[in-house]
Amino acid sequence: MTIIRILAVLLAAYSIGLVFMSNFNMGNLLVWLLTVAVGGYSIWYRPVNRWFSTGPGRVVGVILLIGVIIYGALLVFVSVSGYTNTATGTEQAVIVLGAGLRGDRPSLLLRYRLDKAYEYACEHPDAIVITTGGQGRDETVPEGQAMRDYLIAKGLDPDRVLQETKSTSTEENFLFARQILLDHGMDADGAIVYVTNAFHCYRAGQYARRAGFAEVHALPAGISFLSVLPCYLREVLAVLYYWVFKTSESGPMHAMVGLLSLNKKFFYK
Repeated sequence: MTIIRILAVLLAAYSIGLVFMSNFNMGNLLVWLLTVAVGGYSIWYRPVNRWFSTGPGRVVGVILLIGVIIYGALLVFVSVSGYTNTATGTEQAVIVLGAGLRGDRPSLLLRYRLDKAYEYACEHPDAIVITTGGQGRDETVPEGQAMRDYLIAKGLDPDRVLQETKSTSTEENFLFARQILLDHGMDADGAIVYVTNAFHCYRAGQYARRAGFAEVHALPAGISFLSVLPCYLREVLAVLYYWVFKTSESGPMHAMVGLLSLNKKFFYK
């Protein structure tokens, strides 16, 4: 029980930190719910244990155990899937997926993506870069524009960096980027590499194929240690959501986003 109490304290401190470190999103909500569950159990573990020893409690316990095992397996899947289809170095275009700004500056999560894209672009000077993302409610410029400015400031030739500034989801990132390739006379069926954080690579790859890209590869970027828990907890639900609805533009979560008037990153589109 001492370990549970220490974990509860750590989660409580972490949850408070999330309030000040980031905007409200599904990942933070999951962390807060986990904190409440662990904290509550650390206080009322005796009556909880007694109830789980009853008939109904055993049934609920088995269901919870199965759910935890499945969730854990999906966490492993999300963790490793981003590294199963990595870049070959022959891609004609690099598509960088947006991930939110702080005003007009890329967030830390987004800077990880941009820095990875910059490294690849420097190593492959013939590849063009397309930055993608529209303007969120708490952003002063479109994400695609801020991302392009960031890469140019780091030293990329402006002629190599194209921007897409209308998309509101990962699906639209790829759809609009594909149109940009066509508008510039490039083969949209040629190999492309997309840049996102590792946990997001699997779902992004599925959306890229749905957008019409025939050959796609991933360039997984890192993530800060403090973002691991909310991002990975959230992505498991996002993957399950994708498997059911095949899109983020329909289903109950899409309606909930509009109902709550939250920004487009509520479910990490």
